[in-house]
Amino acid sequence: MTDNKKKSVPALQSLAAGTIAGAVEASFTYPTEYVKTQLQLQSKHGAKAFDGPWDCAVKTVRERGFTGLYRGMSALVLGTASKAGIRFLSFEFFKKKLADEEGKLAGQRMMLAGLGAGITEAVLVVTPTETIKTKLIHDQNQPNPKYRGLIHGTRDIVRSEGIAGVYRGMTAVVARQGANSAVRLTTYGLLKEKVQERYPEDPVTGVRIVPWYINFLNGAIAGTITVYTTMPLDVVKTRMQSLTARELYKNSAHCLYRVMKEEGVLALWKGATPRLGRLVFSGGIVFSVYEQVLSVFDVVSARSS
Repeated sequence: MTDNKKKSVPALQSLAAGTIAGAVEASFTYPTEYVKTQLQLQSKHGAKAFDGPWDCAVKTVRERGFTGLYRGMSALVLGTASKAGIRFLSFEFFKKKLADEEGKLAGQRMMLAGLGAGITEAVLVVTPTETIKTKLIHDQNQPNPKYRGLIHGTRDIVRSEGIAGVYRGMTAVVARQGANSAVRLTTYGLLKEKVQERYPEDPVTGVRIVPWYINFLNGAIAGTITVYTTMPLDVVKTRMQSLTARELYKNSAHCLYRVMKEEGVLALWKGATPRLGRLVFSGGIVFSVYEQVLSVFDVVSARSS
């Protein structure tokens, strides 16, 4: 994320920094994503396996070992690295297109740029990788799991359901990811604007460098706000990507209706605690790592010119 008043980030730098940041973030925070997904997959149509986040984590470790918390991680790490790269690349692209003559971006236009970035990453990366991740996790709950890993699971899903099988629930994913990025990127951008002017310019690059821990804090705040404003979309997305989605729901709207009718409105915030745990840290990690990698690129560029 760059200051509105400075030159835009080169496309390759934005893509590389975002990809690195996404891979680091996903590797650190995956267990919370696993627990969140397990809780969201519980519905009144099946036996209740877990009483809450902690119970889910303890039972998983007891029954499958610590590595059980990393089931499906390959799909998410690859997906998160890819989507973060696409997200930051497309966000910089939309920012450039929406900026005024002075290169500045007002809050509403920044949110629109974030929305565009979220939709782009949802279509290109997020839908297939999250569908595969959700199916791998859901399969683990079955008496006789049939997927042996990421490659085998993906091949089997495509063979039995076609390419549409990995794009199931795309409407919900686009809605959630668009909202996620609009809220998250806008909140972080506005917070960064508020603090950036307090720091001196770097003598080598001429850029105002915000300390990594401030970027981490700003990212964590953005993540917290994102969780509670977009949680219903996340629940619908997960339900639509489950193994039983085709039997239970006609589409995303029907899924939303059934969850509210059968489980109550609060069910739309099911899994909020582990998701909060993930997005607070993921927001902090992804933005701070992204900014640090860009700083390295700035230094290398300045010294080579």
